[in-house]
Amino acid sequence: MGAKLLRCSRPALRLSHQVSRNSPIQCRTLATVSSYRPDIESRTPPYDKLLSRLKEVRRVLGNSRNLTLAEKILYSHLDNPEESLLSNTDNGLNIRGNANLKLKPDRVAMQDASAQMALLQFMTCNLPSTAVPASIHCDHMIVGKRGADVDLPESILGNKEVFDFLESASKKYGIEFWPPGAGIIHQSVLENYSAPGLMILGTDSHTPNAGGLGAIAIGVGGADAVDALVDAPWELKAPKILGVRLEGQLSGWASPKDVILYLAGKLTVRGGTGFIIEYHGPGVDTLSCTGMATICNMGAEVGATTSLFPFSLRHVPYLESTHRGSVAARAKAISELPSLQNLLRSDEGACYDELITIDLSTLEPHVNGPNTPDLSTRLSDFAIAVKTNNWPKSVSAGLIGSCTNSSYQDMSRAEDLVKQANAAGLKPANDFFVTPGSEQIRATLERDSTLATFEEAGGIVLANACGPCIGQWTRTDGVKKGDNNAIFTSYNRNFRGRNDGNPDTMNFLASPEIVTAMSYAGSTAFNPMTDSITTPSGEQFRFSPPTGAELPVGGFEMGNPDFLPTAGTRSPSTQVVVSPTSDRLALLDPFEPFPKGDLKGLRVLYKVTGKCTTDTISAAGPWLKYKGHLPNISANTLIGAINAATGEVNVAYDFDGSTSGIPELAQKWKNQGFEWLVVAEDNYGEGSAREHAALQPRYLGGRVILAKSFARIHETNLKKQGVVPLTFANGEDYAKVDACDEVSTVGLYDMLKSGGDGEVSVLVKKAKTGEEITLKTKHTFSPDQCGFIIAGSALNLLAKMGRS
Repeated sequence: MGAKLLRCSRPALRLSHQVSRNSPIQCRTLATVSSYRPDIESRTPPYDKLLSRLKEVRRVLGNSRNLTLAEKILYSHLDNPEESLLSNTDNGLNIRGNANLKLKPDRVAMQDASAQMALLQFMTCNLPSTAVPASIHCDHMIVGKRGADVDLPESILGNKEVFDFLESASKKYGIEFWPPGAGIIHQSVLENYSAPGLMILGTDSHTPNAGGLGAIAIGVGGADAVDALVDAPWELKAPKILGVRLEGQLSGWASPKDVILYLAGKLTVRGGTGFIIEYHGPGVDTLSCTGMATICNMGAEVGATTSLFPFSLRHVPYLESTHRGSVAARAKAISELPSLQNLLRSDEGACYDELITIDLSTLEPHVNGPNTPDLSTRLSDFAIAVKTNNWPKSVSAGLIGSCTNSSYQDMSRAEDLVKQANAAGLKPANDFFVTPGSEQIRATLERDSTLATFEEAGGIVLANACGPCIGQWTRTDGVKKGDNNAIFTSYNRNFRGRNDGNPDTMNFLASPEIVTAMSYAGSTAFNPMTDSITTPSGEQFRFSPPTGAELPVGGFEMGNPDFLPTAGTRSPSTQVVVSPTSDRLALLDPFEPFPKGDLKGLRVLYKVTGKCTTDTISAAGPWLKYKGHLPNISANTLIGAINAATGEVNVAYDFDGSTSGIPELAQKWKNQGFEWLVVAEDNYGEGSAREHAALQPRYLGGRVILAKSFARIHETNLKKQGVVPLTFANGEDYAKVDACDEVSTVGLYDMLKSGGDGEVSVLVKKAKTGEEITLKTKHTFSPDQCGFIIAGSALNLLAKMGRS
């Protein structure tokens, strides 16, 4: 493809002229593709240190204690193993679910939307550089519409101020900066940074993708990332371990994606909360490295802390093909050590809190959705489900790629199906979009003519970015808001309205192979394993099961050197400028500390019913442009929430019965001096690691979220920003609280001052009757988290520590 792209120059992303993706590049003053050699030493886990720390863990717990792989890697990253493992754990007997692990991660990765707030918070600490290696990946702010050649330059131009800020801050503090077009954060991390035994924090919920390469990779909010960036221990409640034993081998139409689609249906979106999912068993070595990453990626959809695979010989060729042969050799040597010293394999006899066995040999393709990633249906039953549920009969668009499924193997298997259909004279029956996960993948697919195959069939190749997966999609097929339609995607998340802003678009998640086949049939009832398509000549065509190469025979192409990262070397003289008149970026003012007593006279701003995700609380799509400007983005707070009393979306009622949008009422009450709380149901904050879903309510005057239960990342984010998450001790008490009720906390201040000890209840005064009722609540505060709330936020505490 003779593609033309606008290049960026250094130090700012100036749109000066066009060049071919593969033309010689001068403007970024980086090495040419042939001479590019990444700094492997900085990307190699500190194995000697980790092995030494594992030895210390063995001393604390005893050599007879059998540890899972997840425990070995986690505990080897403890700042003080004895303190974390023996406190509140019956002297180490009951660590899982009880211990507060204080960890020192090896690396931090940030995507451009969340990096803005993370850097703004980091800058308040006044440190000269980050304490651990870090990277920023510009992938979230690129719109998918007409194809990469047009979309990428337009997105760079439209977000120039933000990209300039991120690049200059990266240069000043020694952060590797991957410019727009370089690829999706999780694919780039897998190709460059992830390694067996590594611990990485990422400001995106799908960071566990790196677990496919044997890393402990956890999605967090920006404030959590700042902990690691300033060398403060990062705290995690010791997860329980869910073992998933894989047996047999995939065949035919079944793919790694189907493992997690099946598991999501079994566990539901809450079933993995508080767990690390650890895959093991003889089936592991039958999967490709990138297939393992796909499975780990979607562990976020069941609420798991993270997911990971043990070191496998399938990791070796992947590491070697991505310039990390030395890492592969070291990891292989460690994996062959005796169990006591073996960081990369679980101990024989290690116990799991729960165990699920999946037979890969009998696993069938699955389709999950719509509107939730855990509604799982076997492909053979899907046509019946379409009819029973009255889902749309036709497919309006098929989209493959994304951080979940954009590997060379994924694309080559989809290509095989396209070639079969082309030979039969078929074209896709609907729009068909392809998103390469990185420039390395894109360039390799171009060299091997895979992209040409897609384009000749009518496919549209989008930029190496998130695009439609996160709502950065401008549809050109005539589908309007309110039009009921079905799309098939190889993405990981499918909440209502997420992809195109249309709540009536139903997103069905499947493997790239199934999405491709469905796009040719154009029918949601089509089963490529059994059904045929009529060709233009009137013949019946049936797909053969797809095949594809795990890795490219000719190795990976690096592609356009304009998309290579800047060096992670700090430049103290670099100026990081934030204009006081900007509507995209705003410096942060510290939140007020907690009052010297319980919270009195809070008002219930809104009572939410049903699913309330981070997309509901802080919508993405066009709002992403305000990620660095807290006042502006707060105007979207809870705009997707459903009113429990009326069923209306984003309609809030004031004391006098007048209505407004939720953020408008929150701002009005803030101006009037009323602090408030939200009442919600189960798994509040499900979805992405979006810390804005905690920052925005805090900014607008929110002090408490009272829910039946919380998603892990969001509950932590709330605490970090000074918002108190409480759960009903009795879930039925949810029915006893309504909008505009007055609420005061009882025992909260004493609990915070005592480091998490003590009970908290709420005194509710009914707005309509004046009746007072007391409801018991539960909390999960650790001593450190109590400190966050008292200080006003974790950032306030870090800044105070930095000053001292």
